[in-house]
Amino acid sequence: MKSNTFLSTTSLASFVAAGLIAGGASAAWAKDPVVADPDAKVEYSGTVSILTKFGLQQLSPFFVNVAKEYEKLHPGVKVELIQESDDSVKGKTKALVASNSLPDIYFTWTGSWGENFVRGNRAVDLTEVIGPNTAWGKELATAAVSAFQYNGKLFGIPLYLDAKFMGYSKPLFEKAGVSEPKSFDELLSACATLRKSGVTPISFGNKEGWPAVHYAGQLLAYNVPQATLEKDFKPATADYTDPGYIVSLTQFKQLIDECSDGAGTNGSSYASALQQFSNAKSAMYYQEIIEFDQSTADGALKREDFGYFKLPAPKDAKGDVKSIEGAPEGYMINAASKNIPLAIDFMKFATSAENGKILSAPPYGQPSATVGGYSADTMNPAVVGGLKIIADSSYLMPWLDTANPPRVAAAWLSGLQALIGGSQTPEQVMEQVKKAAASSK
Repeated sequence: MKSNTFLSTTSLASFVAAGLIAGGASAAWAKDPVVADPDAKVEYSGTVSILTKFGLQQLSPFFVNVAKEYEKLHPGVKVELIQESDDSVKGKTKALVASNSLPDIYFTWTGSWGENFVRGNRAVDLTEVIGPNTAWGKELATAAVSAFQYNGKLFGIPLYLDAKFMGYSKPLFEKAGVSEPKSFDELLSACATLRKSGVTPISFGNKEGWPAVHYAGQLLAYNVPQATLEKDFKPATADYTDPGYIVSLTQFKQLIDECSDGAGTNGSSYASALQQFSNAKSAMYYQEIIEFDQSTADGALKREDFGYFKLPAPKDAKGDVKSIEGAPEGYMINAASKNIPLAIDFMKFATSAENGKILSAPPYGQPSATVGGYSADTMNPAVVGGLKIIADSSYLMPWLDTANPPRVAAAWLSGLQALIGGSQTPEQVMEQVKKAAASSK
């Protein structure tokens, strides 16, 4: 393990720009990349700390129980949990980085978000312990591990797979005489029919900003070639000139206006939209597969009444119609950790097939990235079906707000809110994105 030193001015500036360090704050970083030693001895003593994204009530017991079981196996170890929600984990991560107090293990998304830690030598290079030819690597979905690859090296540990689907109420569809739409135009037509039946077609809350990104991302994957998208994710090559961007934003605006409560959705939260759907007050709700069980947990919508489909592709789409919006989510090991082998050992335990089956089954419903880490007999059948769709998809379109550099991500977030509210056109949104990309070069 390399000794810690202060981050170089160049690297620090990149993290300040990324929003991962509060302006001007200095922090201790590894001067050189830290590479995990596959032969390192694990010392089962002391504390291992972990920042999770499982702070919500229905999810938090998973890591609590994993920690308890690990401590039983290794009485000399104490597992310290910092549990945050999807909405709070970004702010918490920034605060921890700014104070140089990131835990041994921390949650990360793929894309630009995870790359920030790699660029600053904040994440351990795990290639030798999680690569495709290693015992641990063979236990995890190859595509999920590869999503955390940067500069040909592997830095992340995928915990679960994720993708977006349109959940729908079978009873409300049946009552309105609507069938599952197979095209974008059919979806808009279904919305019109459902609205006439007295129900909100799609519950949508965009107060947080990021829910709009998920709709836009899937439409972009349909209308913009994959190679173009990935070129535009990188500041050095981004130009955002493909006409599919304007097409996608035009379709997104049409969908919001015709299927949801329109501009008012900017004042409504994502959680309230889920509740509206669960209480059978709306016919559809665009959700992650990890939310399937939550949709039918407490409200009027029962599991047998829940249906789902991938957001249908528009006709004449110029991108990949077999793509799906989604990405694995996982964890990195802090390069400044005092006990990297113990941190790795804990994550091997957390991603075991046994724990994968627990994670994938109710009440969690988080599809494990571990091979053999789920049992169809104990899982929600909708989740099992959704996993098959993910497996058959040709491309996982990453979340726009984590795939792009922070300035560009912020431009997408604010631009889409402005588009929904009617204060900007698709063309104006894209000009804003272009400027942000140019300033990120």
